Amino acid sequence: MKHLSVKVSITIWYLLLMTLMAGLLLGFLLLISGTVSTQTSMEQLSQTLRGNLSQISMADGSLQLGEDFHFYNDGVYSLVYSQSEALLAGQVPVSFSAAAEPFQNGLTRPVSVEDDRYYVLDFWVPLGWDSGVWLRGILEAPENPQILTNLLYLAMIALPLFILLAGLGGYWIARQAFRPLDQITATAAAINEASDLSARVAVPPGHNEFSRLALTFNQMFAHLEQSFEAEAQFTADASHELRTPVSVVKSACEYALRYGESPEEYRETLDMIHRQAGKMSLLIGQLLSITRLDQGTDAVHWEQVDLSSLVYTVCAEGPWPQERLSLDLEEGLTARADPALLARLIQNLVENAFKYGKPGGHVWVSLGREEGELRLEVKDDGIGIPPEQQEKVWQRFYQVDPSRSAGNGAGLGLSMVRKIAQAHGGSMSLESIPGLGSTFTLHLPLEEPEKIFQLAL
Repeated sequence: MKHLSVKVSITIWYLLLMTLMAGLLLGFLLLISGTVSTQTSMEQLSQTLRGNLSQISMADGSLQLGEDFHFYNDGVYSLVYSQSEALLAGQVPVSFSAAAEPFQNGLTRPVSVEDDRYYVLDFWVPLGWDSGVWLRGILEAPENPQILTNLLYLAMIALPLFILLAGLGGYWIARQAFRPLDQITATAAAINEASDLSARVAVPPGHNEFSRLALTFNQMFAHLEQSFEAEAQFTADASHELRTPVSVVKSACEYALRYGESPEEYRETLDMIHRQAGKMSLLIGQLLSITRLDQGTDAVHWEQVDLSSLVYTVCAEGPWPQERLSLDLEEGLTARADPALLARLIQNLVENAFKYGKPGGHVWVSLGREEGELRLEVKDDGIGIPPEQQEKVWQRFYQVDPSRSAGNGAGLGLSMVRKIAQAHGGSMSLESIPGLGSTFTLHLPLEEPEKIFQLAL
């Protein structure tokens, strides 16, 4: 059965099971048919004979039989014997010898006479203090071999038809049961041929194995689609952003090879190459971090974090002018989080605030509990962001004012900030007024973010 389809294999096993059950049923019928026939014959003998008992009486010293007394009825011979076992009325079957079987009151028993079998039942009928008669019933046993032969004959006709119908019915049931699987297979094959990972398998109704399989396929396609999109995005981003520094490195090398004459010129070229290499390394690292967050492959190391202490440490150790940084931190605020990812988020927000703040301006960082959530706010008094550009700042490589970056960064900081917030089950919001400054707010839920993150995956 290795080369047969699952539907055919199930049908064959179903046929074998039905054949086995039919054989067992036939054997059971053959086994009980003789018993049922015997019980029926004995019951028939007893009822007929009991019906004749009330028809026997004694009048004026002579035996009287009523009008409803039947000497032969339904194959039962009724015989009346004297107390001395002499036949008084009735006719003994030709092949039955009366002397061969003694009288036994109320006991039905089989009696074999040569090749014939009979059932015999005797009743003692008292007709006085010390007198009475015997009423004997004789019934020829039915020919069980003939009954069994007829039963086998019927089985030989009915069983093939039964097996044929069972096979057709089993195959139809298998086809109906596996129709959702055929649809899932066809859809998966179509997705494979078209290379369209955005397509999804239709989920059968209910909560059976096929619906769970379809859901699993859809989750797998969604994960693959996300992975391929992230890979394509990474490739596009890297090729786009690395084009400029690679061109600079190439031009510098060509210039040094063609016009370099002094060690100072070579050193200047090497310094330029080193700066561009550092820029490319930083860019690739940021792209890889965002891609891992997109795919969910960047492991989040959950632990109980003192947010107040973490914010203070990052702000106090950052490469920015401390005299222009103001902190307002509520003490004792803790949450389950990844301290490394949150530290990167805080650093990116503060760096972004100083980068786009006005010269000599200030940055305010506050942390507190408000409306059932933890809020981290980073506020600057810089150039602000026009309303039509506020949603774009979360996009990769977008910069409101590229000239303010001073050659550092590629517009990935805020995109990474949003990804880290989402990984913690939180969100980011922005309030900005052009010319007055911007406020970036991290919203973290009070419940455990690990559970939210797992549900999101």
